[in-house]
Amino acid sequence: MRSSQTETAVLGGLSVEPMTGYALREAIREVLGHFWSESFGQIYPSLAELERKGHVRRLGSARTGASTFAITPAGMTRLKELLAQPLQQVPPRNGLMLRLFFGRHLGPEACRSLVRQARAEAESRLSQYEAIYQDVMNEDDRTGDRPYWLLTISAGQHAARAAVAWADEALAALDQLDQPAPAASESRRKI
Repeated sequence: MRSSQTETAVLGGLSVEPMTGYALREAIREVLGHFWSESFGQIYPSLAELERKGHVRRLGSARTGASTFAITPAGMTRLKELLAQPLQQVPPRNGLMLRLFFGRHLGPEACRSLVRQARAEAESRLSQYEAIYQDVMNEDDRTGDRPYWLLTISAGQHAARAAVAWADEALAALDQLDQPAPAASESRRKI
């Protein structure tokens, strides 16, 4: 399953413009990085396999000796097939949630520190999304990709805003853990 996702990212990147493997990796990191990542160890074998199947072709070597790859018509067909497949869900792995779930062993202050860090990272992502948004809006949209790219940026902005709101709620809940519990006799009197 992972290989078809890598194939989708590689073909998708090359559908924007021909690139070397290194440039493709950098484009995935810089452009798709807010929702997708690929390593050199995934990209280069995928490029070789896609070339073998006729989905990409080498345009020759760049000055550095690296080959530039371009998507072929068969590759565009394959990209459309991959994009039309049902989403492949992966099990979530969230280190913060794992730590908070067992937070009793860390204590409220350590948990607050983790949540504050998560909040700061979400705020940073919001700033990054704004910069990406401005870059996309300032680029010439000769391919017609802009509206689709903006959808992914919007999703990232919403997720980051939700993370900030959740962090604020979590910090308030952790603050409540430091409050002494009402005595049993006080609870009975109020009833």
